[in-house]
Amino acid sequence: MMKKFFKFILKLISVLLLFSIFMVLLYKWFPVPFTPLMAIRYFENPEEEIRHTWVSREDISQHLQLAVIAGEDQNFVKHNGFDFEAIEKAIEGNQKGKRVRGASTISQQTAKNVFLWPGRNWFRKGLEVYFTFLIENFWSKERILEVYLNSIEMGKGVYGAEAAAKHWFNKSAANLSIYEAAAIAAILPNPREYKANPASSYINERKNWIVRQMQNYGRFHLE
Repeated sequence: MMKKFFKFILKLISVLLLFSIFMVLLYKWFPVPFTPLMAIRYFENPEEEIRHTWVSREDISQHLQLAVIAGEDQNFVKHNGFDFEAIEKAIEGNQKGKRVRGASTISQQTAKNVFLWPGRNWFRKGLEVYFTFLIENFWSKERILEVYLNSIEMGKGVYGAEAAAKHWFNKSAANLSIYEAAAIAAILPNPREYKANPASSYINERKNWIVRQMQNYGRFHLE
């Protein structure tokens, strides 16, 4: 019986691994129509309309692409999915009792949003590492950024750049100005509580900081 049980477990693990690789390869080419977070939000708030329109990276303002890199993950084009320097700083800050933002990269956030559910336990974090490794090896940086900008939460019921641009500024994602793009990037730490427009004094301050970071960063090239 134990032998059969372990064989079943091994078969189950093999099937799950193959399925996960299949899904990663599928989303390398096809748009992500729905994410686990969208499903969770729907059941939490069934009255909340889900707004999500997939657009190609070419139809998303370069300002917004740079704004999320400048505000969320300035080493995005260099790292292999994990920013170990940022992780060390976060650990040091936590040990000193300081409030430090997480060291989660754009790649990690993409893996979490597309394939997983919100959570902080070690099992989910392990899966996040696994999916981050897969997308960094199977997808290009361009694809990771494209999926990220089309799937992350950018307001209550608002997912992705196109829906966010329409919701906050009544325009398409392609036409966002530098300050509008920075305003959207500024709310990402807590998009259900913060507003890109009208912005609070805190979001205005963070928006201006992101614009300065964008100017310092300059042009970015994805491999």
